[in-house]
Amino acid sequence: MKPFLEKIQNDVVVFDGAMGTMLYAKGLFINTCYDSVNLTNPGLVKSIHEDYIRAGVDVIETNTYGANAIKLGAYGLSDQMREINSKAVAIAKNAVKAAAENPDDCAVAGSMGPIIAPDQIWQSRFGESVTKAYADQAAILAENGVDLFILETFTHIEELLLAAQAVKSVSSLPLVCSLVPVDLREENSEEAMLYKMLRLNQSGFVDVAGINCGIGPAAAAEVLECVRPHITKPFLVMPNAGSPRQVDGRTIYLNSPEYFSTYIKRYCQLGANAVGGCCGTTPQQLAEAVKGLKVEKAISRKASAIVVNSGLKAAKAVPLAEKSKLGAKLAAGKMVATIELVPPRSCDLSPIIQKAILCRNLGVDAINLPDGPRASSRISSLVTAIEIERRAGIETILHYCCRDRNLISMQSDIMGAYTIGLRNVLAITGDPPKLGEYPNATGVFDVDSVGLTQAIYNLNHGLDLGGNALSAPTAMVVGVGLNPCALSFEYELKHYGDKVRSGAEFVITQPVFDPNALFRFLDAAEKLYGKLPVIVGVWPLVSYKNAEFMQNEVPGVEIPRDIMQRMSKTTGKEEGIAEGIKIAQEMIRVIKPRAAGFQVSAPFGKTELALEVLKEVLNN
Repeated sequence: MKPFLEKIQNDVVVFDGAMGTMLYAKGLFINTCYDSVNLTNPGLVKSIHEDYIRAGVDVIETNTYGANAIKLGAYGLSDQMREINSKAVAIAKNAVKAAAENPDDCAVAGSMGPIIAPDQIWQSRFGESVTKAYADQAAILAENGVDLFILETFTHIEELLLAAQAVKSVSSLPLVCSLVPVDLREENSEEAMLYKMLRLNQSGFVDVAGINCGIGPAAAAEVLECVRPHITKPFLVMPNAGSPRQVDGRTIYLNSPEYFSTYIKRYCQLGANAVGGCCGTTPQQLAEAVKGLKVEKAISRKASAIVVNSGLKAAKAVPLAEKSKLGAKLAAGKMVATIELVPPRSCDLSPIIQKAILCRNLGVDAINLPDGPRASSRISSLVTAIEIERRAGIETILHYCCRDRNLISMQSDIMGAYTIGLRNVLAITGDPPKLGEYPNATGVFDVDSVGLTQAIYNLNHGLDLGGNALSAPTAMVVGVGLNPCALSFEYELKHYGDKVRSGAEFVITQPVFDPNALFRFLDAAEKLYGKLPVIVGVWPLVSYKNAEFMQNEVPGVEIPRDIMQRMSKTTGKEEGIAEGIKIAQEMIRVIKPRAAGFQVSAPFGKTELALEVLKEVLNN
């Protein structure tokens, strides 16, 4: 591994995840001194390190979070401080040798946690004893060969700055200092967080600043977006796995690996130099995060747009109004109504065909067909689209993602789809293959959604990917996705502009719960890139639990407080569904003047709920 401070300036460094909650999950009692497990069960600690190393992390942390003389004293173990810390470093180093493909690529960080509890008031009289405790522990960790230090999960900035000074008094190794972030929904929270982070940034003892613990992935992204522009040092983000749930008396973090991975990528887009996990995170989640970052790098190294070198003159494209019924309505400025139906996990298409016929009979314009959503394996969306149009007599919007095919296959599929009679396609990048359900799956990602849009644009102008002339151009209506509530407004706006320049003809948004956020994005986008027809995504909530899941665990979805409060007041299944439909219809009325149409999702396959929401469009 390159020197840590050099690597963190030039690449994303991935730290490991939780140690304490992993030990707890292995059956250790909560009142156990987890640092002493280095002596009582070193094999268990080593196995957890090895799992993280095999996941692909760049840095593992020693199991020494509370291994200073003061904290160990509470267990009567202060006289074993040297042995516990020395053993912890040896365990970590042995784990690197045993599990890393290249041991030089995995660093060992000496972990040190706070002494003063969050609910204690910091007093200057603590200073001398606290400083000595950190200096003594750091000296032992340094003697045993750690590559860097991490002071983590501190709530008192005064204690953290003293600890940083103490560590630097005994070692010149790189030092990462991380605070527990505050919830930005609390009053004056932004000012409090900025004050602490600026003091870290100004400290000459701190090499890397960061935040960890306390909040889940979504809230950590908000804090990062708030403070990162003001911090000049490299920045680390290590959130908890998510919102903790109590299950049979145990604290469990119910978040999927791909959910965690999505936010890890967002942190990098927002300026994080290092990422990792805290309470509740697992090797599986870190493995998915590492995999996702590799996919991001692979895509970024490849051209987003496809450049065709050809002396041939491009054919004139078929006008939007003549490509399909959907294209004609969009071109004429008429309101369109679409419903999203997910292809089944079986070879029986009869249920989805019947749902499509019902939609057709009630005046729906098209059926949206996701392509392997959440990297799941379902019947081909292309085949499903063909059968729906053939047997149900309604147009489809084929979602087509870059994850599973190379450029040659993409071109063949688009030309084949056009030949068979399909006319509408939504170009999307696609989620990385989900680790766990398909552990051996790989993603192709020759290009992202921008490159795919450009490829379809070229085919519509009679040129293939090699710049060769086709006997006749295709005439596909090409759409792109949009997330108006993206974590990074600037990134999403620029990415959207790339899609527009590549030939997009319409847009479908992710589910929108905040019309004002949508309007802010459209105002900025139309000013920079002109106006495209926007089909707005709508998700009818069915319960408060459903609203909580969407708010906390679906990246890019923001549900305003007033809607959460309305759903929280519902009692019973029927009341929750009725209120969710009412909210969705209210949003449609507000958004309708700015929308070219709506895509309503059928939650849990309940098409009748989506149709009830669409009455607001179909009956007007």
